[in-house]
Amino acid sequence: MAVGAATWDDLLEGEHAAHVETVPAAEPRLATLPDELHPGLREALPFPTLYAHQREAFDVAARGEHLILATGTASGKSLGFNLPVLDTIAHEPKNRALYLYPTKALAQDQARALAELHAPNVRAAIYDGDTPSERRWQIRKWANVILTNPDMLHVGVLPHHDRWADVLHNLRYIVVDEAHIYRGVFGSHVSNVLRRLRRLAQVYGAEPQFLMASATIANPGELARDLAGVEAAVVDDDAAPRAERTILLWNPELLDADLGLRASALGDASRLMAELVSRGLRTICFAKSRKAAELIHKFTVERVNAETAKRLAPYRAGYTPAQRRDIEQRLVEGQLLGVAATDALELGIDIGLLDCAISVGFPGTVASLRQQWGRAGRREHGLAVLVASEDALDQYFVREPETLLQRRVEAAILDHANPRVLDGHVKAAAFEAPVDDDDRATLGDEALERAALLPELQLTKNGYVWAGRDYPAGQFGLRSTTPDTFAVVEAPSGTVLGIVERERAYSTVHEGAVYLHLGESYLVRELDLQSRTALVTPYRGDYYTQAKKDSNTAIEETLRTERRCGLDLHFGRISVTERVVAYQKKSIRDQSTLETVDLDLPETSFETEAIWYVPEPEQLAGLEKMPKLLGTLHAAEHAMIALLPLWAMCDRWDIGGLSTNIHFQTDAPTVFIYDGHSGGVGITERGFNAFEGWVEDTARMLEGCPCTDGCPSCVQSPKCGNLNEMLDKDGALTLLRRMVAASTSAS
Repeated sequence: MAVGAATWDDLLEGEHAAHVETVPAAEPRLATLPDELHPGLREALPFPTLYAHQREAFDVAARGEHLILATGTASGKSLGFNLPVLDTIAHEPKNRALYLYPTKALAQDQARALAELHAPNVRAAIYDGDTPSERRWQIRKWANVILTNPDMLHVGVLPHHDRWADVLHNLRYIVVDEAHIYRGVFGSHVSNVLRRLRRLAQVYGAEPQFLMASATIANPGELARDLAGVEAAVVDDDAAPRAERTILLWNPELLDADLGLRASALGDASRLMAELVSRGLRTICFAKSRKAAELIHKFTVERVNAETAKRLAPYRAGYTPAQRRDIEQRLVEGQLLGVAATDALELGIDIGLLDCAISVGFPGTVASLRQQWGRAGRREHGLAVLVASEDALDQYFVREPETLLQRRVEAAILDHANPRVLDGHVKAAAFEAPVDDDDRATLGDEALERAALLPELQLTKNGYVWAGRDYPAGQFGLRSTTPDTFAVVEAPSGTVLGIVERERAYSTVHEGAVYLHLGESYLVRELDLQSRTALVTPYRGDYYTQAKKDSNTAIEETLRTERRCGLDLHFGRISVTERVVAYQKKSIRDQSTLETVDLDLPETSFETEAIWYVPEPEQLAGLEKMPKLLGTLHAAEHAMIALLPLWAMCDRWDIGGLSTNIHFQTDAPTVFIYDGHSGGVGITERGFNAFEGWVEDTARMLEGCPCTDGCPSCVQSPKCGNLNEMLDKDGALTLLRRMVAASTSAS
């Protein structure tokens, strides 16, 4: 059966179809294989030509330049960075390449792809936490392509560099795939790990070349500079073919306009999926959590006949590699028709292209959405669907589709020089080799400034050396800005599921909290403040929890002040003090409050980056009386936080806010929006730079929301410390419109 538009045309009609558009097919632009390519490698390649961007990437690498390749899903990026590596090794097998992947599963996929190529002289091996110790020395000795992850590099390789002398001496390439994942706190850490790696390679006489690959993002060159401290040539002109694709933005039915209540996105997604698989269309459905993916799978099974039901499967992070392979294989061969997956698995799932891709709820970034949608279009036509949740961003996109579909993707932002991230790496670098002025070129000027202030480092004639005990890399992980963390431990098995920074622990893993990890729900049984552990057990209930907290902010240092949108906008460092005082249990079904439980927890405080603004009296005219004033500021703060992820690649959970009718330092009504991570990683500075567009987007979002007094699709926030009390949607819209008007008249 030919897959054509007619197969799903009837689904594109009706009031649920908020927007439909067709993106035309693109023909491939081809290039010849390089003349200098090793004959053995040329023979191993299953095709006689390359896409133009793959050839351009090869030429950049051949000139000895660093490279960042930023093209779409299924555009052959892997071959773009593999070809120069494989050619170098075919000509000279003693050269080594180090491949970095954010997850073990991706490293396994790449290892399999390399093995299937049978390129001459390639000896590839995975080196990660699962590698048996007796294999480790063998890999260091004979492998010339080593696949690992940043965490292993940080604690398992760099501190023991003497064992890696031969690898480092012959290190020709460092390959960083899925580079856009390295943003925020994790990216800031990985950036320092890569700088430490470059520095040690130089100690051993090598000057490795970086070959990076990223999803389509707004700032690939800047990302390469931030991540590795190098200037890289950007190759982002995608020459791969693309099937014609129909895009459908689907909005579940509005059940109560005043409250902004809509039908379930999960129910609608399963209905769509059942329709598509029943027509023989291979479909993948991405959901935000494992529970959501499992429910979509369950509802879809209930809606199709027994024969079709056998050809559906959920696909999640907890599977073993063998189970994952089995599902991937069955999808590729067409035995499986439909898979419900979690967002966590959009990265490099080796399933080729399918007919339809459904995203349930905006996944957080346009880059992620495009990666998910990039799966659609296996043959001559694909269908890509976003089923909107009630979240503010989703509803904004459904009403203003061009803001999603015409938008340049976001910028990936990180800050390697955040002292809370940098200090640990400066200590680790000093342990690895004395740190001196020559290291400014790799580690950065800030590293030398911090070295002088760290008590565990001693200045000797060779530079700063580690004078502490143990080895410093083992004292901190790459996922948090503070070593002050709580471990989340599954009670029956003792497995550590993750770590939570102390300043977030009290609001996310307090006793009684429902905690989400890789899409799985857990109930926190006990938070032990002494041993810094949260004991959790798997949870199957139908409520979620929301913490209530008292917060205060104090301005520590103003770094920038500009007249913007008719008011004084500031960017700088603030300290945030929080105390979690209670939590609510809320029904998943209708968000109603089931119970409020008091908590007695210590106060926490941390320093971070923020923007804050003080509206002028005329901008608050008619809004200045309490409680309207506080409701106005609070609603404006929530709505702006909801839309900041459009400008900076982050999650609303990465951002905090506070609004007050009078702040003790400004002596006026003030709105603060701050980076939720200790020290900050550049998110709010991006907001400062894009303030006018950010305010305008927020005003449009509020204007378009059909509710009367505010709802989860505009001013209510799932993480509000005041449990969404005191919110005035109309007041916020009036204030934001006045700010937009002031910025328009100023320009």
